[in-house]
Amino acid sequence: MQVLIVGGLGGQIGAASKIAMARGATVQLAESVTTSLNILRAGNRIDLVMADITLDVAALIEAMHRERINVPVVACGIGNDVNGAVNAIKAGAQEFIPLPPEADLIAAILEAVTEESHALIHRDARMAETLRLAEQVAKSSASILITGESGTGKEIISRFVHRKSNRADKPFVAVNCAAIPDNLLESELFGHEKGAFTGAQARRIGKFEEANNGTLLLDEISEMDVRLQAKLLRAIQEKEIDRLGGKSPVKVDVRILATSNRNLEAEVNAGNFREDLYFRLNVVNLDIPSLRERPDDIPVLAEFFVKKYSEANDVPIRPISPLAIARLRSHHWRGNVRELENTMHRAVLIAGPTEIGPEAIMLSGAGSSEPGWQSAPAPEAAPAPTSAPVPSQPAPSTPSRASSAYANANAAYGGAAYRPVPPAPQPHHHEDYASPCPAEPVDHDAGSTDQTYGDSSVTAALVGRTVADVERDLIIDTLKHCFGNRTHAANILGISIRTLRNKLRQYTDEGLAVPQPGNGQD
Repeated sequence: MQVLIVGGLGGQIGAASKIAMARGATVQLAESVTTSLNILRAGNRIDLVMADITLDVAALIEAMHRERINVPVVACGIGNDVNGAVNAIKAGAQEFIPLPPEADLIAAILEAVTEESHALIHRDARMAETLRLAEQVAKSSASILITGESGTGKEIISRFVHRKSNRADKPFVAVNCAAIPDNLLESELFGHEKGAFTGAQARRIGKFEEANNGTLLLDEISEMDVRLQAKLLRAIQEKEIDRLGGKSPVKVDVRILATSNRNLEAEVNAGNFREDLYFRLNVVNLDIPSLRERPDDIPVLAEFFVKKYSEANDVPIRPISPLAIARLRSHHWRGNVRELENTMHRAVLIAGPTEIGPEAIMLSGAGSSEPGWQSAPAPEAAPAPTSAPVPSQPAPSTPSRASSAYANANAAYGGAAYRPVPPAPQPHHHEDYASPCPAEPVDHDAGSTDQTYGDSSVTAALVGRTVADVERDLIIDTLKHCFGNRTHAANILGISIRTLRNKLRQYTDEGLAVPQPGNGQD
């Protein structure tokens, strides 16, 4: 755990450093925002930034966002400086630590940041076989291509490979090739010198150098532009890279992992992916089975997510009823584990006081429920989860403000609004139908048998309105439903907390009333 402390923390920098180091962290100090940015640009591995709110925290976070430096920031300041704390959170800080620092709170923050959100929870024999192969090839230096549908856990498998490799104590660096524009991805991978292009105000170390002696994950590599693929191929073959604007190559020693949810052979045949790069990456192929292909994983994953989000939202951990388990098993899970995680997060928020029943399992899309799920017999008691070939995940009890601040919903299917489900839903007569506009709650499980599409009155009421207006009303209404709690609202909406805060800041600037957090929560 590498912690960067920016500023003097009101004279409490020594105490904060000692607490962090006592918890196993390595601490670096930076006097100013400029110094901290230079440390981050240099490719030094930093897991958490603790910034003094007397500095320009907003400028720091904005610069990090602009330069795609993805490190969580927590603000520190005198406990009674409410305005400073609020401004730091609005700027994008994920948490506020009052000074003088509390050992338990800093421990909780560090634990939340380093919390293994990449848990390998499984029970199904097919997934166990995939992990066995992954562990077998992990200690080699061979490039590995990890394939599978979206949401199956390709990045989790890649982190597992890194932990089991001979480079486990070295950096693991991930780059999402689909999230970075093509004209910026080259700089992101190989770095640049000062003045290499407009806006290059300082030298920036690329991901290859940052991952030197460790592992570099190229996530969704099929989205990379063909012209950049040639430079990537050379970097892998020659083990050296050229910074943009650089005068000489830089030697690197990096183990390459790549993921894709597409058929790369088909992409090669279509001319969208270089064949030589494909063979260079595909020394070993780990194909992750979809969730519907490993049904025995569904109950244990559901229980894991219930525990995780019950703790994150300060609600009691309730058992999942047999009928709810049967319904989960019957779903198609086109979004795989990511969809299941978001479904269980939603279920935790809306379930009854004693158990999570089928009425709390809100599913979306075709195959949301199979006929007769309510009458399905209770499943047999499942055996205890098989010990995975990875360390078991601890579930420490941490303060809610820390756990909620870092709770990761991974919500790609999250925007369903809550409406109680009737006790006896009718089966669908049509598997494929157009999803109604999510601006109003719709019960997919109580579909009418005489229509293929959703109630046209829902969408008719939206005709004539812009998408931005509908989005704004949905965000504001969801925030009201969550009593102003940003974290809960973002998870329900299926967007990041940063995106939500940016939207709310925009609405505030436009003069709209934005619900404020209740009970001091955000």
